[in-house]
Amino acid sequence: MTLVTVFALYMALGALAGIMAGLFGIGGGLIIVPVLIFSFGVQGISPDVAAHLAVGTSLATIVFTSLSSIRSHHNHGAVRWDIFRPMTVGIVLGAIAGAWTAAFLSGRALQLIIGVFAILVALKMYLEVNPKPSRDIPGTGGLGAAGVGIGWASAIFGIGGGTLTVPYLSWCNVRMQNAVGTSAACGLPIALSGALGNIWTGWQDPNLPDYSVGFIYLPALVGIILTSVLFARVGANLAHRLNARILKRIFATVLLIVGLRFLLS
Repeated sequence: MTLVTVFALYMALGALAGIMAGLFGIGGGLIIVPVLIFSFGVQGISPDVAAHLAVGTSLATIVFTSLSSIRSHHNHGAVRWDIFRPMTVGIVLGAIAGAWTAAFLSGRALQLIIGVFAILVALKMYLEVNPKPSRDIPGTGGLGAAGVGIGWASAIFGIGGGTLTVPYLSWCNVRMQNAVGTSAACGLPIALSGALGNIWTGWQDPNLPDYSVGFIYLPALVGIILTSVLFARVGANLAHRLNARILKRIFATVLLIVGLRFLLS
């Protein structure tokens, strides 16, 4: 495949990720990581680094896409900055640790972990399992500790953390609007720390393809960024015209298939 063809492929992936993220209300990382793994396989990229490249590249895209999301939520007064600040300290530490954890895993092991996570998210969406608000917002130490766990897991899965942060904040009696807005803000330090960690840990890997910076594949990064933000608006507009519950069931089915494919391949 020529570089032009590869770049066009990732622009198409960015459009797909943007539409699905806007349509289903789920961060693009859950879509981008599995598709990148499949795409890298088609390109002939070594399976030893394909999953690592997918995770690192996904986190790098979230750095850019989260900026517009944060601005939008902030303008609506939905970001709880008093929660964001202490969580960010833990998130940065956790995301760096997560990048290091992923670097020590084999490509196959990382792919299996991502597959299990996709299946768990699918089951949560099918069963509509959500924690009931049952506790108060913890202090600075508690929020920092939660940030460590969320940052660590998010950096391994290549996501912005919304799948984990929103349920946690809802459990702490934070209004859903504020939970979503604060989660969007937390996605930036997760993505930035995780992306930098993946650059560092993958810098000298001998299996990296051309145009890589550590575990970030630049053609995919640029292609996805160019189209994902624009098409996220398309997806959001479609979401208002379609049945939300049916959409979530469809997306859960896609995640389940992807997860099983990763486990059985």
